[in-house]
Amino acid sequence: MAGPPVSEIVSRRPAPPLRPFVTWYCGYRDADVGPRRHRGLPSPYLTVIIALYEPLVVAAHPDPRVPPAEYGTLVGGLHTAPVLITHDGRQSGIQLSLSPLGARALLGLPAGELTGSVVDAADVMGPFANRLRERVLEAPGWTAMFTVLDEMLSAHLDAGARLQSEVVRAWQRLLTSAGAVPAAELAREVGWSGRYLSRRFGVEVGLSPKAAARVVRFDRVRRLLMRRAAEDQGLLLSDVAAACGYYDQAHLAREFGEFAGCSPSRWLGEEFRYVQAGTGTPVPHSAS
Repeated sequence: MAGPPVSEIVSRRPAPPLRPFVTWYCGYRDADVGPRRHRGLPSPYLTVIIALYEPLVVAAHPDPRVPPAEYGTLVGGLHTAPVLITHDGRQSGIQLSLSPLGARALLGLPAGELTGSVVDAADVMGPFANRLRERVLEAPGWTAMFTVLDEMLSAHLDAGARLQSEVVRAWQRLLTSAGAVPAAELAREVGWSGRYLSRRFGVEVGLSPKAAARVVRFDRVRRLLMRRAAEDQGLLLSDVAAACGYYDQAHLAREFGEFAGCSPSRWLGEEFRYVQAGTGTPVPHSAS
């Protein structure tokens, strides 16, 4: 017999030695909430997911040639198309947001080798991925699970992995500017040619500087929309476009369609189930 619906999210920053590489741990659990579909949207972070009591079902990969699959653990590289995740009403796991600059230190390979891919973590991290999941499952509650992650990932970390300082500077500049720095300016700032910077970015980040800037800017829009929806605040999509550096609302809509596979209004409606919007009008956030 189904119980009352449960939906919880618990976040924590990792231990200090991991913070240059992993920005957040996020534990999540849905129970008896009914079938759901979630769009995993492009972001400036690689994703590591440890499924807990149910496998993670990827219904559609960024590469449409890859068939649906279930995962106990997975690693996803940077991508420019959505990942579709489904469940039948129950889902639980822990997601780690991993900087591309941390891929060598924690995954043992450059982020460029994972671009556009979602793979079993064991294919990347070897037996360690399954040991990590086993230890997490043994832990009694979120705090203990996060402690296991701190301990095991810190021990697994290759602290000697080094990246060219120019790549690090260029990536951090993109993040701090919310994707507003043109690729040519980035190249000038680090003292490289645009072609060489693009090549090194492709290896260590997984995208060209121009594509990475678009993803960073899109991630800012996505987070702003989510925050406004969670706070029950209406907003003009044209205002969001202007605030985030898009030419106009149409430009924002095109970028959103490419990265999310739908309009901003449809995405909000799917994620929050109560958000609707008309073109050029404020997006209301009242429950229907």
